[in-house]
Amino acid sequence: MNVILIVVDTLRADHLGCYGYHRNTSPNIDAFASQGALFERHIATAIPTHPAFTTINTGQYSITHSIVAHGAPGEVPRKSPWLPRLMQGAGYTTCAVDNLADWKNGFGRGYEFYIDPTQRKTLHINMDNREINRRAIPWLEQHAREKFYMFIHYWDPHTPYLPPRAYRNLFYKGDPCDPDNHSLDAMMAHPLGQAWRETWFNKLGGNITDAAYIEALYDSEIRYCDEGIGHLLRTLEKLGIADDTLVVLTGDHGELMFRHGIFFDHHGLYDGNLRVPFIVRGPGVKPGRIPQMTAHVDVAPTILELAGAAIPGAMEGTSLAPITKGGNGAAPRDFVISQECTWQMKWCVRTDHYKFILAREDDFYHTPMRELYDLVADPNELRNIAKEEPDTVRTLEVHLESWIADMMAKNGLTKDPLVAHGITLGEAWKKLL
Repeated sequence: MNVILIVVDTLRADHLGCYGYHRNTSPNIDAFASQGALFERHIATAIPTHPAFTTINTGQYSITHSIVAHGAPGEVPRKSPWLPRLMQGAGYTTCAVDNLADWKNGFGRGYEFYIDPTQRKTLHINMDNREINRRAIPWLEQHAREKFYMFIHYWDPHTPYLPPRAYRNLFYKGDPCDPDNHSLDAMMAHPLGQAWRETWFNKLGGNITDAAYIEALYDSEIRYCDEGIGHLLRTLEKLGIADDTLVVLTGDHGELMFRHGIFFDHHGLYDGNLRVPFIVRGPGVKPGRIPQMTAHVDVAPTILELAGAAIPGAMEGTSLAPITKGGNGAAPRDFVISQECTWQMKWCVRTDHYKFILAREDDFYHTPMRELYDLVADPNELRNIAKEEPDTVRTLEVHLESWIADMMAKNGLTKDPLVAHGITLGEAWKKLL
């Protein structure tokens, strides 16, 4: 069996048709999902990109693998399990079409072939799916008769949203420069907003005022990327290896549009950032929708078991392979812990009913230090009820702090790693402001 792991950077689950979105952003992904197991509530346990990809590859929480912030110094510890290396050890020819190794965190470990098309670009996030496929598909054609593990990293939905011109009005009708529209005023009053205007909005033409237009561009980027994924999947059919290839699709994190004062960026521990797709199709996988909560720490052990490889005991996630085959598997999670430490320094615990967010330090949005959302009554997390339900806050805070303390003790830490990294981040925030 072959294995392909597709990670689409900055892809929210709820902007895909198979996850209930009202726009036709993802016809190829939707068709792919109908043939596999779709996990309805898959949660990123560490954001943004570098912590997320480290968790995906190690099957460990960030407090264990130590990469808690984007661009943080240091490497993934050698003692941490690493999915590409494990697949290589199981006899797979390994290949990545990606650019993460350029960050020196150890992301290139375990790959016999490492193809980085972004070296041709001054800004790596401008590499679109067609250029990725121009490298990935010839490699597939050349190695189709080997047992391979391939990782493909698509970037299209990442800011700046600049899809080809033919896609820019797919999901928007109106005047993006309407002077009576003030939905971007708050963004333009923020230092990050001014940076976006100078480096991104000016390329769109005119004085953009409508936040809905920018969100529609994000959806257009998803549609554009979806076509590239469709091309890749059709290549497997053409090569005659689709039935013998496990294909796993997920996102490293999502994106916030213009809620909570966060405009078109991936910080904030809200579901727009944390809830990403997780779809598995391949030999023995039973098509269907799986409602239970799962997490990024589960990705590596799931791939290993489905590929017939051993799961290291150091992995902290749970293999979902039995569930994908129609079995019961392990007991469903009743909570997921997530963290971020790049623009904000926060932990959260998410249960079936609530999400509690705890800040370690004030951020430049001056959001509350404690936030509580009723995910049943308020799935968009628009109403912070922390002051109204102090007992729930107290219960969830004790639970969260106990989990962090246990994980610190397990890893021999005396200081919360978010706080350790946050010393320099606080200075960066001051400079921005």
